[in-house]
Amino acid sequence: MGCEGFKFLEHTADVYFVASGSSLEEALCNAAKAMFETITDTSKIDVDVCLDVSDSCYDLLNCVYRWLEDLLILHDSRNLIFKDFEFKFIELSGEYRFIGRACGEFFNLNKHEPRLVVKAVTYSLMNVENVDNCWRVYVVLDI
Repeated sequence: MGCEGFKFLEHTADVYFVASGSSLEEALCNAAKAMFETITDTSKIDVDVCLDVSDSCYDLLNCVYRWLEDLLILHDSRNLIFKDFEFKFIELSGEYRFIGRACGEFFNLNKHEPRLVVKAVTYSLMNVENVDNCWRVYVVLDI
Protein backbone atom coordinates (compact mmCIF):
# COMPACT_ATOMS: atom_id res chain seq x y z
CA MET A 1 0.00 0.00 0.00
CA GLY A 2 1.26 3.45 -0.87
CA CYS A 3 1.09 6.43 1.42
CA GLU A 4 -2.37 7.66 0.56
CA GLY A 5 -5.86 6.27 0.57
CA PHE A 6 -7.16 3.34 2.54
CA LYS A 7 -7.21 -0.45 2.43
CA PHE A 8 -9.63 -2.85 4.07
CA LEU A 9 -7.98 -5.58 6.17
CA GLU A 10 -9.29 -8.97 7.24
CA HIS A 11 -11.33 -9.20 10.43
CA THR A 12 -13.54 -12.04 11.62
CA ALA A 13 -16.64 -10.02 12.54
CA ASP A 14 -16.22 -6.29 11.94
CA VAL A 15 -14.71 -3.89 9.40
CA TYR A 16 -10.97 -3.29 9.80
CA PHE A 17 -9.01 -0.82 7.71
CA VAL A 18 -5.78 1.13 7.52
CA ALA A 19 -5.86 4.67 6.17
CA SER A 20 -2.66 6.45 5.24
CA GLY A 21 -1.35 9.81 4.15
CA SER A 22 1.76 11.95 3.96
CA SER A 23 0.45 13.81 7.04
CA LEU A 24 -1.59 12.66 9.99
CA GLU A 25 -4.36 15.02 8.89
CA GLU A 26 -4.47 13.39 5.43
CA ALA A 27 -4.56 9.92 6.99
CA LEU A 28 -7.51 10.96 9.17
CA CYS A 29 -9.38 12.29 6.14
CA ASN A 30 -8.78 8.95 4.42
CA ALA A 31 -10.02 7.12 7.54
CA ALA A 32 -13.28 9.07 7.26
CA LYS A 33 -13.48 8.13 3.56
CA ALA A 34 -13.00 4.45 4.46
CA MET A 35 -15.78 4.62 7.05
CA PHE A 36 -18.24 6.15 4.59
CA GLU A 37 -17.17 3.73 1.86
CA THR A 38 -18.25 1.03 4.31
CA ILE A 39 -21.67 2.69 4.53
CA THR A 40 -22.21 3.41 0.79
CA ASP A 41 -20.51 3.90 -2.58
CA THR A 42 -18.96 7.33 -2.03
CA SER A 43 -18.47 7.89 -5.77
CA LYS A 44 -22.22 8.50 -5.98
CA ILE A 45 -22.25 11.21 -3.31
CA ASP A 46 -22.63 14.79 -4.48
CA VAL A 47 -21.45 17.72 -2.39
CA ASP A 48 -24.57 19.67 -1.41
CA VAL A 49 -23.82 20.36 2.25
CA CYS A 50 -20.66 20.94 4.30
CA LEU A 51 -20.53 20.85 8.09
CA ASP A 52 -17.78 21.86 10.49
CA VAL A 53 -16.79 19.24 13.05
CA SER A 54 -14.69 20.20 16.06
CA ASP A 55 -13.94 18.47 19.32
CA SER A 56 -11.36 18.06 22.04
CA CYS A 57 -9.50 14.86 22.89
CA TYR A 58 -6.99 13.73 25.48
CA ASP A 59 -4.57 11.86 23.19
CA LEU A 60 -4.04 10.88 19.58
CA LEU A 61 -6.13 7.70 19.64
CA ASN A 62 -8.97 9.58 21.30
CA CYS A 63 -8.78 12.16 18.47
CA VAL A 64 -9.12 9.39 15.88
CA TYR A 65 -12.07 7.98 17.80
CA ARG A 66 -13.83 11.34 18.30
CA TRP A 67 -13.35 12.46 14.67
CA LEU A 68 -14.88 9.29 13.26
CA GLU A 69 -17.54 8.99 15.97
CA ASP A 70 -18.60 12.65 15.49
CA LEU A 71 -19.01 11.97 11.75
CA LEU A 72 -20.97 8.79 12.48
CA ILE A 73 -23.28 10.74 14.81
CA LEU A 74 -23.96 13.25 12.01
CA HIS A 75 -24.74 10.34 9.71
CA ASP A 76 -27.09 8.68 12.20
CA SER A 77 -28.83 11.81 13.49
CA ARG A 78 -29.15 13.78 10.24
CA ASN A 79 -29.07 11.03 7.58
CA LEU A 80 -25.97 12.58 5.99
CA ILE A 81 -23.25 10.80 4.05
CA PHE A 82 -19.90 12.39 3.27
CA LYS A 83 -17.13 12.04 0.70
CA ASP A 84 -14.83 15.09 1.10
CA PHE A 85 -13.02 15.88 4.33
CA GLU A 86 -10.63 18.41 5.85
CA PHE A 87 -8.92 18.00 9.22
CA LYS A 88 -6.61 20.20 11.29
CA PHE A 89 -5.08 19.62 14.73
CA ILE A 90 -4.80 22.40 17.29
CA GLU A 91 -2.76 21.70 20.42
CA LEU A 92 -3.37 24.00 23.37
CA SER A 93 -1.59 23.54 26.70
CA GLY A 94 -1.28 19.79 26.32
CA GLU A 95 -4.89 19.36 25.24
CA TYR A 96 -5.63 18.26 21.72
CA ARG A 97 -8.37 19.86 19.66
CA PHE A 98 -9.31 19.44 16.07
CA ILE A 99 -11.33 21.32 13.54
CA GLY A 100 -12.63 19.35 10.60
CA ARG A 101 -15.03 19.72 7.73
CA ALA A 102 -17.16 17.06 6.07
CA CYS A 103 -18.98 17.57 2.76
CA GLY A 104 -21.64 15.38 1.18
CA GLU A 105 -25.40 15.10 0.97
CA PHE A 106 -28.46 13.47 2.49
CA PHE A 107 -28.70 9.71 2.01
CA ASN A 108 -31.29 8.81 -0.64
CA LEU A 109 -32.25 5.16 -1.19
CA ASN A 110 -33.09 5.92 -4.84
CA LYS A 111 -29.53 7.15 -5.43
CA HIS A 112 -27.24 5.58 -2.82
CA GLU A 113 -26.48 1.92 -2.32
CA PRO A 114 -26.82 0.93 1.33
CA ARG A 115 -23.91 -1.29 2.34
CA LEU A 116 -23.18 -1.97 6.00
CA VAL A 117 -24.61 -0.25 9.07
CA VAL A 118 -21.73 1.05 11.17
CA LYS A 119 -22.83 0.92 14.80
CA ALA A 120 -19.71 2.41 16.38
CA VAL A 121 -16.04 3.21 16.10
CA THR A 122 -13.98 1.03 18.44
CA TYR A 123 -10.60 1.17 20.13
CA SER A 124 -10.02 -2.48 19.21
CA LEU A 125 -6.74 -2.73 17.24
CA MET A 126 -6.70 1.08 16.89
CA ASN A 127 -3.21 2.38 16.20
CA VAL A 128 -1.46 5.38 14.71
CA GLU A 129 2.04 5.06 13.30
CA ASN A 130 4.46 7.10 11.23
CA VAL A 131 6.85 4.99 9.14
CA ASP A 132 9.17 6.71 6.66
CA ASN A 133 7.01 9.86 6.66
CA CYS A 134 3.87 7.87 5.93
CA TRP A 135 1.15 8.13 8.57
CA ARG A 136 -1.09 5.11 9.04
CA VAL A 137 -4.28 4.96 11.09
CA TYR A 138 -5.74 1.52 11.91
CA VAL A 139 -9.42 1.35 12.85
CA VAL A 140 -12.07 -1.31 13.54
CA LEU A 141 -15.71 -0.39 12.94
CA ASP A 142 -18.42 -2.29 14.81
CA ILE A 143 -21.06 -3.40 12.30
